[in-house]
Amino acid sequence: MRFAMVGVLNTAFGYALFSILNLSGLPPQVALVISFSGGVLWNFMTHARLVFDTKGLGRLPFYFLSYLAVYAFNALSLEGLLSLGFQPIIAQGMIALPAAILAFILISRVLTDRFPWQQEM
Repeated sequence: MRFAMVGVLNTAFGYALFSILNLSGLPPQVALVISFSGGVLWNFMTHARLVFDTKGLGRLPFYFLSYLAVYAFNALSLEGLLSLGFQPIIAQGMIALPAAILAFILISRVLTDRFPWQQEM
């Protein structure tokens, strides 16, 4: 439940930032890179502290890699929807829920040591 609440807050922040940047004239993919880049550290802190009670920054590299996978999914999906004629803000809104589900799967594993390579750390 906490992941959902923090996720809604983080998603709303990222979507708002994307929308503002896009409405300011930035191309959709540039707005996406900036909104994701701005959100990585903030989202790590909120997920790690408020949701999974993770201390320190030791899992940040794995979190970043997970976020990179979510970004790739988002960027490819956005490009696909744009090529179908969707407006950028509408397309990004359509991607928000599937991206949040993918983020939950990856981030929960990273922050709870459920990736095999983390057992070595």
